[in-house]
Amino acid sequence: MSRTRVLFLACQLAGVLPAAELPPLEQRIAAEVLARQEAAVALLGRTVDQASATENHAGVKAVGELYARELRTMGFETRWVDQASVGRSGHLVAEHRGDRGRRLLLIGHLDTVLQGEPFRREGGRAFGSGVSDMKGGNLIMLEALRALHAAGALAGRQVIVFLTGDEEDTGKPYEVSRKDLLEAARRSDAALAFEGYEAGVAATGRRGFSSWRLEVAGSQGHSSGIFGKARGSGAIYEAARILAAFHAQLPEPYLTCNPSVILGGTEATYDPPSFSGTARGKTNVVPGKVVVEGDLRFLSRDQLARAREKMRAIAAASLPRTSATLSFTDGMPAMAPSEGNARLLAVLDACSRDLGYGPMSAHDPGQRGAGDISFVAELLPCLDGLGADGGKEHAPGEFIELASLPMLTRRAALLMHRVMDGAGHP
Repeated sequence: MSRTRVLFLACQLAGVLPAAELPPLEQRIAAEVLARQEAAVALLGRTVDQASATENHAGVKAVGELYARELRTMGFETRWVDQASVGRSGHLVAEHRGDRGRRLLLIGHLDTVLQGEPFRREGGRAFGSGVSDMKGGNLIMLEALRALHAAGALAGRQVIVFLTGDEEDTGKPYEVSRKDLLEAARRSDAALAFEGYEAGVAATGRRGFSSWRLEVAGSQGHSSGIFGKARGSGAIYEAARILAAFHAQLPEPYLTCNPSVILGGTEATYDPPSFSGTARGKTNVVPGKVVVEGDLRFLSRDQLARAREKMRAIAAASLPRTSATLSFTDGMPAMAPSEGNARLLAVLDACSRDLGYGPMSAHDPGQRGAGDISFVAELLPCLDGLGADGGKEHAPGEFIELASLPMLTRRAALLMHRVMDGAGHP
């Protein structure tokens, strides 16, 4: 009996036959995933037990080498992109060369927010630092590729795997830390990212973020003079006016403006690296200084530009004897929804239905933060949210639902195969 037939019978026994009859090659791809269920979980455990918080540069590189070894067995060439110049460890780039079909870019990250909680299994869950975000997502990507390779579906294909080492705390300037990712995107036709999965949805849009700082000056003096010609309104009233206007005038779908730190009085100092500062004043003195730091979340460049224009206009309408300076710092860009992204979602939806897993729709972009895929979203069609089904990310007790791994991996493998074959392209 052929290996393909054996694997297909294994699918039947597992009760996971697709709802629609798949072509023979896709049957084998789907079946190959099931043949490695326990081996895949063991690999997940090894990656989780290799601590790799962003600041642990040696650990990030070590987990990168672990993935590199696996990818080399599938015919990928690997290299390490050192990022010491921006104070980060580096990125793993693996490339499978070919000239057949569409070119694919797969995005994940090596670093975690926390480290130190070892891998353990309890019932249907596995726990450990980074097990869901995003070593589980990396595993789905890797095992999908392995299934494609075992079925012969990677032959002649160009696939670039890009695993950043600093997604959780991105090195700056971005022109340096994301230079190689952008270069990889320019040599690809579609990008898939493996951040966390939400049931029944995938991300065709992700919001970006930008930080802002408001510095307000007032005429300091005796409190009895507030509202008068000499003292005016004071720095704290002016800061309150500006923030209240932001709250009233800025809201629109997918745009948020959050003032996260505020300091004010006769003296106020703010230290951006530590997100902290000091302030002092007296009840009988009109305050002369306020500093506010916050962020904007947005879904497109146009939305960001509109918000900044409104904020500048609000800040410029100063109360008597006050002035305000507003500055902005670019953060991660947005992944704006696009027709190309929607076409990729349609391919994923078809794969899911054909495997018997039900429909897939677009996730609300307001529920997704910024991610590495946002850096390349203006260059090519993108889809995110293809990673692990888990919880408590960025917190102790992070977990992954092990039973979901075969489903998510099979769906990802078919998605990769069909996109490389031209599905989802105009």
